[in-house]
Amino acid sequence: MSERDEIEPSRGQAKVIALAPFNRTKPLQFPISFDRRELSDILRIYGRMVAEGEWRDYAIDHLKEKAVFSVFRRSSEVPLYRIEKQPRLARRQGAYSVIAATGLILKRGHDLANVLRIFDRKMKIVGA
Repeated sequence: MSERDEIEPSRGQAKVIALAPFNRTKPLQFPISFDRRELSDILRIYGRMVAEGEWRDYAIDHLKEKAVFSVFRRSSEVPLYRIEKQPRLARRQGAYSVIAATGLILKRGHDLANVLRIFDRKMKIVGA
């Protein structure tokens, strides 16, 4: 079909209809996800923490702007930690970050292995 085609209506009169060309202004945007190497690094830490009895459940979200790996002590609670990948921040602070349940960014960087090293340290509760 061209931009202008004639269509015969039922009453015998010809009408001209203008068809707009199909232009996709934005390319298809797929959700952000963790690749195999990233997921392997995250699951290695997760497996160790489950064996220690600290973590019990996880959830993975693939959104338009970021991918999130959430860690739970119990599945009915809010996540203890969120490991996020935001490619939009790759040239600035780094695409990867570990965020606590309070929203505090514990570590951020360009390399996921370095960011995940925060879980290598034994975290202690400081009493007042």
